[in-house]
Amino acid sequence: MLNKLLSARAGYLLGFFACFAGVGLALWIQTRYQLNPCPLCISQRIVMMCLGLVFLGAAIQNPAQLGSRIYALLQITIAIGGSGVAIRHWWLQAHRDSMIADCGVGFDYMFDNFPLKKALTLVFRGTGDCAAIDWKFLGLSIPQLALISFIGLAGYAFYLLTLKQRNN
Repeated sequence: MLNKLLSARAGYLLGFFACFAGVGLALWIQTRYQLNPCPLCISQRIVMMCLGLVFLGAAIQNPAQLGSRIYALLQITIAIGGSGVAIRHWWLQAHRDSMIADCGVGFDYMFDNFPLKKALTLVFRGTGDCAAIDWKFLGLSIPQLALISFIGLAGYAFYLLTLKQRNN
């Protein structure tokens, strides 16, 4: 019964709500603990929102077999990209003792004053802010939790694809 429900629009909507719940949680943590997000935190939020929008697009369209494969490929690719950003962020936190404490310029400043390629290079290089661990849950930092979320959502997208293929 549950598999039948998830193989339709409701499964994609659940993915959409999960993505935006993750972004909402990040915003709640930011405001509750007065944390300023670093460029990699903002990047992870943007990737999560993009992933959510792809889930929403699939829910609206409710694709057949070929379309569900395309949506799954997009969802998994975006989730892998988000995982890469989270891994980079986690790596910076793991090596924070060897980093020079440099806050760098803000996310908005980078994209307003540099060409896109240079701005993206600066974002993914990370800053001293990116290396700081300001909040933990169950011993996991924000990028570690984001990595788990991205991997889980990629697995969920694959699960929805297999359900869709079995039910058609």
